[in-house]
Amino acid sequence: MKRVSLGFAAVSLAVASMLGASGNAAAASVEQVVVAFKPNQDGAVRSWLARQGARTVHDLGEVHAVSVRLAPRALEALRRHPGVAWVEPDYEVRLMRTARQAATKMAPAVAGETVPYGIPMVQADQVPDAAAGNRTVCIIDSGYELGHEDLPMAGVTGTNLSDAGNWFDDQQQHGTHVAGTIAALGGNGVGVVGVLPSGTVQLNIQKVFGSSGSTSNSTVARAGLNCVRDGANIISMSLGGPSSSRLQELVFRLAELRGVLSIAAAGNAGDNTISYPAGLPSVVSVAAVTEAGTHASFSQYNATVELAAPGDLVLSTVPMGTALVSDTSVSGAPYESLPMDGSPLASATAALYDFGLGDADDPGVAGKVCLIQRGIISFAEKVQRCESNGGVAAVIYNNVPGMFAGTLNGAPTGIPSVSVSDSSGAAMLGQLGSSASVTVAGGNYAFFSGTSMATPHVSGVAALVWSQHPQCSAAQIRATLRLSAMDLGPGGRDDEFGHGLVQAKAAVDRITTNGCGL
Repeated sequence: MKRVSLGFAAVSLAVASMLGASGNAAAASVEQVVVAFKPNQDGAVRSWLARQGARTVHDLGEVHAVSVRLAPRALEALRRHPGVAWVEPDYEVRLMRTARQAATKMAPAVAGETVPYGIPMVQADQVPDAAAGNRTVCIIDSGYELGHEDLPMAGVTGTNLSDAGNWFDDQQQHGTHVAGTIAALGGNGVGVVGVLPSGTVQLNIQKVFGSSGSTSNSTVARAGLNCVRDGANIISMSLGGPSSSRLQELVFRLAELRGVLSIAAAGNAGDNTISYPAGLPSVVSVAAVTEAGTHASFSQYNATVELAAPGDLVLSTVPMGTALVSDTSVSGAPYESLPMDGSPLASATAALYDFGLGDADDPGVAGKVCLIQRGIISFAEKVQRCESNGGVAAVIYNNVPGMFAGTLNGAPTGIPSVSVSDSSGAAMLGQLGSSASVTVAGGNYAFFSGTSMATPHVSGVAALVWSQHPQCSAAQIRATLRLSAMDLGPGGRDDEFGHGLVQAKAAVDRITTNGCGL
């Protein structure tokens, strides 16, 4: 039987401002603030803050700033302090999950290795990465599962800035998924292949999202400064939000001056707003495209978008056992299926029974596998009615062409449930009464959608190209990626695709022919 992975979570990161307008509510909302010092005033302001009982959250001394928590009554005095350049809220950054995308591509069998569609799209399979050990990619995200079967262990370092665990574990799946697109191992016979599959690229992990998936702007800034400190060549940030901050400007401008190339997600709002840090001049903004090379509907489009990369239904690594996988067969013949999000890990085998739309009780389903058509009522209601009538598993088939990813929206169920295509449903209707088996289990790979998934494609390509031509500067690599991108959409740069789809071989060839100077 063929086992396939779910993980169709369209993942994005959004920032919610904590800044109020006036009055007590506003004062309470900015208790954690970022303070920047005027030249040669660091010591004086730090001493004043200590006298006020302020607690340092992050020391950002490299950019002459600090994030602190202090009593609201001290804020106005702080703003008036002669040694203070500016004060801004320490914005909240939250890992958000958007609406799930319809399934159009299946996950691979557990045994064997799959090349995700994005790898050839960005020409990563046309450029050897044997020299990738001379590049360090710093990933600011939710951590990294160091013991994953398909991820490098050697040459990986990190720092935990979150409230949970260590940098080498990942409560949110997101950071491990990003890392897999960059560096999943090739040739090991399992899982997927990353842009840099040899396992030689140096990875530096800055974990900023922990148990709650929420962090502060100063934590991301501290992570960026750590990337610079730890010798990163590239900073990869699958995060962002609507509020630009002076702190972001300082940190990523410093990274730029230190020869580091910063890359970030354009955002998943599907509109023309600008996300930050992607919108900063010092950061490459990455939009998402589908497997067909079209604009992904969730991807933000605006004047700051610089490059595009695959971001729709991207298959990559997640912490071991945290993805859902399913096996579905009738009379021993396998059918491609997707586990319902929220299905328990369980297995059942019984006769297949036509349960219609699942919107009415039917005692005939007792002890059988329910075959249910999509439509009329929610997936959760269908599965719960199947179970309450004695059904042992539920298979929901589509009412339009193709596969779909369904969710139970947290509804409690005790039987395994999966979705299949309309054509599979039609075939199963011809096999009623036959023995059907349905299994939902844990897996190690998942499909995610978002500009979060496009960003590591560009970060990996930047490292791949730069490893071939380490004599070039970060600015020259950035310019080369723009000039060698595959133009998509209207001729020339546009807001949906920027300069186009990032291309590894074209970039390498351009430098080989023209040199770094362009």
